[in-house]
Amino acid sequence: MNADEMHRHSGDDQPVPAPEQAAPVTEDKPFTDPVCGMKVRDNPEKTVVYSAVAYHFCSAGCVTKFKADPQKYLRPRPTEVAAPAPEGAIFTCPMHPEIRQPQPGNCPKCGMALEPEMPSLDDTDNPELIDFKHRFWWTLPLSIVVFGLAMFRHSLFNGGIPYQTWIEFALSTPVVLWAGWPFFVRWAQSLANRSPNMWTLIGTGVGAAYGYSVVATLAPGIFPATFADNGNVGVYFEAAAVIVSLTLLGQILELRARSQTSAAIKSLMGLSPKTARRIQADGTEEDVPLTHVHIGDMLRVRPGEKVPVDGVVLEGESAVDESMLTGEPVPVTKRPNDKVIGATVNASGSLVIRADKIGSQTVLSQIVQMVAQAQRSRAPMQRLADVVASYFVVIVVSIAIITLLVWGFFGPQPSWVFGFVNAVAVLIIACPCALGLATPMSIMAATGRAATQGVLFRDAAAIERMRSVDTLIVDKTGTLTEGRPAFDRVVAAPGFDAGQVLQIAASIDQGSEHPLAKAIVDEARRQGIKLGKPERFESASGIGVRGTVDGRAIALGNTALMDTEKVDWHVLADQAETLRSEGASVMYLAANGHLVGLVAVSDPVKASTAEALAELKATGMNVIMATGDGLTTAKSVGAKLGITEIYGEVKPQDKLTLVERLQKEGKVVAMAGDGINDAPALAKADVGIAMGTGTDVAINSAHVTLVKGDLRAIARARELSVETVRNMYQNLGFALIYNALGIPLAAGVLYPFTGQLLSPMVAALAMSLSSVSVITNALRLRRIRTGQSGSNAPKIIRDN
Repeated sequence: MNADEMHRHSGDDQPVPAPEQAAPVTEDKPFTDPVCGMKVRDNPEKTVVYSAVAYHFCSAGCVTKFKADPQKYLRPRPTEVAAPAPEGAIFTCPMHPEIRQPQPGNCPKCGMALEPEMPSLDDTDNPELIDFKHRFWWTLPLSIVVFGLAMFRHSLFNGGIPYQTWIEFALSTPVVLWAGWPFFVRWAQSLANRSPNMWTLIGTGVGAAYGYSVVATLAPGIFPATFADNGNVGVYFEAAAVIVSLTLLGQILELRARSQTSAAIKSLMGLSPKTARRIQADGTEEDVPLTHVHIGDMLRVRPGEKVPVDGVVLEGESAVDESMLTGEPVPVTKRPNDKVIGATVNASGSLVIRADKIGSQTVLSQIVQMVAQAQRSRAPMQRLADVVASYFVVIVVSIAIITLLVWGFFGPQPSWVFGFVNAVAVLIIACPCALGLATPMSIMAATGRAATQGVLFRDAAAIERMRSVDTLIVDKTGTLTEGRPAFDRVVAAPGFDAGQVLQIAASIDQGSEHPLAKAIVDEARRQGIKLGKPERFESASGIGVRGTVDGRAIALGNTALMDTEKVDWHVLADQAETLRSEGASVMYLAANGHLVGLVAVSDPVKASTAEALAELKATGMNVIMATGDGLTTAKSVGAKLGITEIYGEVKPQDKLTLVERLQKEGKVVAMAGDGINDAPALAKADVGIAMGTGTDVAINSAHVTLVKGDLRAIARARELSVETVRNMYQNLGFALIYNALGIPLAAGVLYPFTGQLLSPMVAALAMSLSSVSVITNALRLRRIRTGQSGSNAPKIIRDN
């Protein structure tokens, strides 16, 4: 339907009344765009008459959408109802990325709650986390009371408590059947999907303890007299209730930690401004939502604002901070025809840009996609405890069934009662407490110890994998270096001294907000140099600054500025080139047309970097530098630190590609960085290591964070990884040994020789002892010493 048809339209479709104007409205914007809801002025070029009613629009894009389907935008909009999941959302399992479905649920393989593949800034608290917290806090008092009654009744009440078994039954039933209901659902799913996992063990253990106790409470007479204590058959309601409460607590902590895995992508999404200032055809300006910006729109970016979308500068000149993309701290001067990137920060002057890329086409959106893809494509490390449990539970259940049948058919009378009791004893002694605690307790102890050493691990997989890293990729700026410009030195021309050069340069730079200028001014003030007041100041089109100080015409900048001012700078050319080869930025200084000297500003290497690299190399680790800086500067820094493999002028995609190539070569790769430009590589690496002094996006993308940004902590983290994995193996061994010894006893294999059976009470004691051994062994990690170097440092350990 064209514009003329819009004016003439009077067909079968009944006219739809114009939507009411949303309040409040302003005098200069009295109309509402029916497509996007914006307040707009009367503009004949953006007005369409439909069914004798004039509709006003904010842009040609909204006009086109309206003409394509007027009824879509004119029919009353229904009240919005919160949907269970955003339209088009895909939910996946962190442990099994191949599991993908359009709605929330549990993973059919491991039982873990699925999470959105692409998070949203509007995400609220995880509904499962809210549900588990609700179940935990409402039933925790009941578990505490049941535990207290079972463990301390004799010391607190002489002769026990009347009807204590029924009291424990009443108190534990809500805990097991209501608070633990999600566990039984996952237990049933693990059986239906033929995928034994942690929930199979938990459901079986809790169900056996609770079911045995219920039977003992309701029909105690079916048990042999040897299982009675003062006329009462022992029950284990406290074990069932406490296991449920502890499992809920563990799930709450896990869900909280997992919610942080999407923080990197959310941080990236949050970089974009919410609005843009659009320049209309008549020269007027208005703020519009970012989603209403179209390709070709002219946008104004004022000082201090973020560039809304990718585009090209049409008017103005300013320094733009692109550190979010490049990781480099020095702003880049932008002039007409230069490209700008969305979400970068305009530091000083006003710019007018033309929007060239919007939405998913922008550089920032592409980085978001790369981070998301890298996070999902990384194969999650299969936890040893889960592997063991997947076989262990099948074996235990099989033994319990065999025990029941053997005793039922061949045992003494009452044979089936003996069979049932022994089968329950098998399941109780095989309770997943020790096996479940084996890995988490080691991780808890290790992460606590690591935190005191300035190392923060994001998850257990990072601790397990860190010991196998043989290749470390490091960014330069902010990782090897301080990450901020610092005064290096001055070189005076003949007839001047260093103090004069610094005094003049700092005086003129007082009028500049550039980080390089700030480094010069700060150094002069540190030395107590009295600065002159700039009487005139101007930026010389990105090549330096000019002005007047104490009546002298001053110019400070590169060789292009010196040529413009007709200053002979060649006398200091060799010194300048030497400084550049050392990684410094060099500026020439002239006064009244004569060369005064030059000023060098550089990003110094961290004092701890050399020692850190020496420690890492002592373990056999290969260190590679990949930086967005120029190759010459990168090589100069590498030469100081003994790094031989160097990649300069690399983009975020290049770092990601480097990580992928090394992984294909069989390397176990760690990536250390501090900027947003490092985020994709940090997420893709086997272990991503972020500097705590870097950006939030880098920290959220990484698996390990070094709180002080000290690379020496990497060596400490690897040492701790070696000890933690060893401790986990020990814990699993303890748990399996206790179960391996207890299960045959519970099944009654010694009955023909001793005439004794293992009471479920003894089975519960064995279970407790195995848990105590696991916890005690894990706590040893709190006393481990790290920081060894040289020949004493543990070497790289390969997983076979």
